[in-house]
Amino acid sequence: MDNTFDSRQARPGPRCPFGRLRPAERTAPGKDGLLTLVHMDLTVAAEVIAAPKPETLPRLSAALADALHHTGLAELTNCAQSPFQTHGESPGNASSAVTIGEVAALRPLMPASGIWQGRATMAGVEVPVVALSSARSKPAALLVLLRTEDTPVPQEELAPVLAMWDLLTAHRVGLQTDAIPPGRLATSRAAAAARAMAISELGEAHATALTTLLQTLRDRDLDDTDARTRGIDLAVTALSELRSRAELDQVLVEERGSDAFERLTDSLRRILRPRGVQLDLGIPGAEEGADRMLPGDVVNTVSAAVRAVVYASLEDQGGSDRQVSRIHVGWKVDNADVRATVRDDGPGALSRRSFDTRRVIERLAPLGGRLEVDAVPGWGTTVTVEVPLTPPETPREDPLAELGPRELEVLEQLAHGRRNRDIAQQLHISESTVKFHLAKIFDKLGVSSRGEAAALAHHWGAA
Repeated sequence: MDNTFDSRQARPGPRCPFGRLRPAERTAPGKDGLLTLVHMDLTVAAEVIAAPKPETLPRLSAALADALHHTGLAELTNCAQSPFQTHGESPGNASSAVTIGEVAALRPLMPASGIWQGRATMAGVEVPVVALSSARSKPAALLVLLRTEDTPVPQEELAPVLAMWDLLTAHRVGLQTDAIPPGRLATSRAAAAARAMAISELGEAHATALTTLLQTLRDRDLDDTDARTRGIDLAVTALSELRSRAELDQVLVEERGSDAFERLTDSLRRILRPRGVQLDLGIPGAEEGADRMLPGDVVNTVSAAVRAVVYASLEDQGGSDRQVSRIHVGWKVDNADVRATVRDDGPGALSRRSFDTRRVIERLAPLGGRLEVDAVPGWGTTVTVEVPLTPPETPREDPLAELGPRELEVLEQLAHGRRNRDIAQQLHISESTVKFHLAKIFDKLGVSSRGEAAALAHHWGAA
């Protein structure tokens, strides 16, 4: 019998984050930035990813609790509506909380591997943390786990955690790049504008106060040198943090024009490459606004519209022997608008109906966006998308919010062109009941015809 001892046989396997996850292998980023996951129980990942955003961190924390003990989580992402969220206990006193600045301070420390461990100040207290960075978004999304132990966690045990964070971030980026429903988009944009104004005013007030404090403390007539030195240090630190917070906020709600165009074209290549369609680019330069900082909602809406136009060019021009073999995409920013142009060499059979079906026009409407279609049979189609840079003065309220559940069902049937008799059969109600609901719907929406009601239903996503 061979009594040779093999340490690999006696060594216990790595602990398993998420209970059923085994270590993942993270490949070097390839052309498409692919991530290889090995032996991952995707059911667990799906449960976390599918959670509403307010529940994501609690579910993620619960999934990690046994394998990676922690007292709290904090995330910093590029979501314009809620970029910073925390969950769990604060490491400081009861009235303290982890701040966005403390998490953002970890960005420069993150290595290429996306995993950093060490001690960091959180809620004003130095504690051991594990920080994960996902390059699936720009800027990279950060997840910070607050721990009670200084013992480093082996990299192979953190690999599945990082894989999960990559998946969650990629999912959110996908949602973000899709056009937001019209009603929520208008409200979001107006709220973002108000938020930016409030931050700007608050920053100016704080800067003025701190500058005055510095001038006072630098007064050589003061006798208490130590107090003056301490005061200067505190004020300088406060000013630095204030500037960092303003810069961070700009990064979260804005994107450079050249970066936005590059992100769009990367997604278009993934659409066109498998179909053998050539992508030509009108890459924006300085004159086309490459260096301009653009509002995130404008960038995402324009990008989603361009992708929808490309899909329409490829899929909605049937009935002709001529196929699309080349698509040109251009991008320009002027003082008032972002203008994207999509031109194909297809049969020139596109119409606005294609974009109505794909809900492009109704999603542009809340931002005051416009779409123009110039189709020339035998020569191809040029589609221009324009979205203003400035937000509306006030958000448009969703008129459908006034309708009850049954009224919404009737309106949906109406928007699909069904008559009262068909609606009654579909919903198992009488025609008189349908007429009653329609009267209430017309009154609540302030319309006088079925066509106006149907148009509102399509515009606000009820059909």
